[in-house]
Amino acid sequence: MSESSLKDKAAKGFLWAAVNNGATQLLGAIFGLVLSRILDKGDYGLINMILVFSAVATALQDSGFVIALINKKDATHRDYNSVFWFNIGVSACIYVILFLCAPLIADYFNEPILTKLSRYFFLCFFIASFSIVPRSILLKQLKQKELAVMGLGALIISNTVGLVMALSGMAFWSLATQTILFNLCISILSWYFSGWRPSLNISMQPVREMFGFSSKMLVTYIFNNINNNIFSFVFGKIYTKDEVGTYSQANKWNLMGANTIVGMVQGVAQPTFVQVIDDHERLCRAFSKMLRLTCFIAFPAMFGMALVAKEFIIIAVTDKWIESAELMQILCVGGAFLPIATLYYNMILSKGKSNVYMWNVIAQGCTILTTILTVHYLGGTMRQMVLSYVCIIILWVAIWHFFVWREIKFSFLQALKDILPFLLISAGTMIATYFITRGIENLYILLISRIILAAVIYISTLWILGANILKECLSYLIKKKS
Repeated sequence: MSESSLKDKAAKGFLWAAVNNGATQLLGAIFGLVLSRILDKGDYGLINMILVFSAVATALQDSGFVIALINKKDATHRDYNSVFWFNIGVSACIYVILFLCAPLIADYFNEPILTKLSRYFFLCFFIASFSIVPRSILLKQLKQKELAVMGLGALIISNTVGLVMALSGMAFWSLATQTILFNLCISILSWYFSGWRPSLNISMQPVREMFGFSSKMLVTYIFNNINNNIFSFVFGKIYTKDEVGTYSQANKWNLMGANTIVGMVQGVAQPTFVQVIDDHERLCRAFSKMLRLTCFIAFPAMFGMALVAKEFIIIAVTDKWIESAELMQILCVGGAFLPIATLYYNMILSKGKSNVYMWNVIAQGCTILTTILTVHYLGGTMRQMVLSYVCIIILWVAIWHFFVWREIKFSFLQALKDILPFLLISAGTMIATYFITRGIENLYILLISRIILAAVIYISTLWILGANILKECLSYLIKKKS
């Protein structure tokens, strides 16, 4: 594939990934705002207590084969069929195990209702196993438009049902049903858009061939999901369900912002890198450009969310959640670095180094767990535990860079040139916006003023400094419009 063709395909994929994740998170935010006004902190707390088990189960059902299939340039129906039936079998076994372990989960958190809730909620990952292969096909083909339609359709249907149930007084059951329906819709729509169908001519040979790569991804996914849900697991043991709900509300909005950008990067980065993996210069140029684009979006978006966290929480979900605002500010700063880390590890995976990815994630997870438990036993507060977590997330980007440098010799100095301008301009923009607007007392005017002013200052600064990435984005959008 020529460089211009690949660039156009990647840009188109990135644009549709942006539409997909942006619209999905926006709709999710709207439904989330309504649900947050209806439901109590404890309802969110209960769901968050069991998320880590569902997340680990999801990693087990995937077993790393999605990435393995994307990396395999000559994947055939035999490969897809083998992975499909393997995933279904593994998911069924895991669900039975978790079904039997539900009383133990309830005893750990001292919440008897979790026995029934867990058994119901865990259906979501079994249902999701039917979409793994069709989605991997769509991802491999960079069909972000179809993925966008899938995500939005599933979100609207599942959230509408969840909202009706919440209004009917079904509390945390509405959140569980919402997740189950979302996965069901994704499975149905992925089969429709991919056009792929399994056959009963089953051979496990392709699974065995890919297992060396995918097994490392499996271990990595498990630790990744533990890392992402570690606070819910730890907080659920040492704090009340209401306090866990306070944290979950803060993290929910942080993840909505971060995952929007992560999804854009995830949907395009690895398939693009795989296309140019044998051309070192093109690979470095592609990585550098995607790094600048990621920073161009991630820093102003996440720092901006931190800036308006307090006003947003009070206006959107009422002041009963005000304690979440400070935690949200801290988490959003760390959230700005998650898309960068995502880009780095996609580069590592595109080189087939699943072992490097695995051990790095394990080391990061162990470091996070050890640090937050140490802070807790030294008498630290929830805020201090979250702050220590964010510091590790930020510092770990340097470790990710070391392994990328080892693979493609992309220098640390070049990375700083790509990252620092957007970081400093974004931070300066938010500081300037804060001081300019701090005299405004009306929360609605303050929120709107900060968003508009920050956007104007950020874009104007980049334009004055002649940032190429801004001009290229505007040029591409104008070209597509015409």
